[in-house]
Amino acid sequence: MGRDLVLIVDDHAGFRRFARRMLESSGFGVAEVDCGEAAIVAVAEMQPDLVLLDVQLPDLNGFEVAKRLRGEGAAARIVLTSTRCRSDYGPRIARDRFITKSELSGAVLRDIAGARQ
Repeated sequence: MGRDLVLIVDDHAGFRRFARRMLESSGFGVAEVDCGEAAIVAVAEMQPDLVLLDVQLPDLNGFEVAKRLRGEGAAARIVLTSTRCRSDYGPRIARDRFITKSELSGAVLRDIAGARQ
């Protein structure tokens, strides 16, 4: 299996640093951006395997970013993430995978990457 590329999209630099260290130590390639508009550009340019997408971003929310990525035909698996729990978002997260930031691990993302259709 090749080295999967994960794009971390989060406006908190501390979380991005933490996630980058954890995912790189688990064998992932990692890139990062801090807002939704930059994520849309980065996905088109880098074509990551996974997008770890914060629900609450300063410009576009994660739901809107995910919708736009799907509309543009992005092949990346989208994984929404938040400090809040799944039930706080109701049916809005039904289409994409969701994990809380506390659940993030290399193993969880490896399982998601392996489930690619």
